[in-house]
Amino acid sequence: MPTLIKNKKIYLNYEILDNFDAGLELYGFEVKSIRNKQGSLEGSYVRVRGGEVFLVGANIPPYQQANTPKDYDAYRVRKLLITKKEITQITTAEKTRGLTLVPISIHTKGRNIKLYFGVARGKKKYDKREDLKKKDSRRDVEREMKG
Repeated sequence: MPTLIKNKKIYLNYEILDNFDAGLELYGFEVKSIRNKQGSLEGSYVRVRGGEVFLVGANIPPYQQANTPKDYDAYRVRKLLITKKEITQITTAEKTRGLTLVPISIHTKGRNIKLYFGVARGKKKYDKREDLKKKDSRRDVEREMKG
C-alpha cells in the first residue's frame, strides 16, 4: 500500500477520530499524474451531498499539459466510491458539531487508487504547541538513548 500523495500537516492541525478508505473516480490522465506523485491535498476536504461523498479542493494537475482537454479543472470535485453503510456513518459524523472530514493520503491498493480520509476535530493553538513539545522531548530522549 504505497502512499502516493500525503497531506503533511493533517496530524498537526487535526485530531483524527475515525478513518475510512474510499475509491476515487478519476480521469485517465489524472491517474497517471497521481502515480507520478503529482498533486496536493492541502486545503481540501470531504463533503456529503445527496447521499454521495465527494472530495473537494484537491489539486491534481494533468499528466501532460498538451494532451488534456482545454476545459479541464485541476481542482474539480471528485466522487468517492464508498459503501452505503459507511456513508451513513460519515453523514452522522459530519452533522456532529465540531467535526469535519479531512483527506489524509492517496495510496494504491492493488491496481486501484484509494483515498484515505478521516473524521477529525480541529486542534486549538495550545494543543498544537503541546504536541510539538511532546515530539521534541521524545526526539531528545531517543538521541540520548542512541548516543
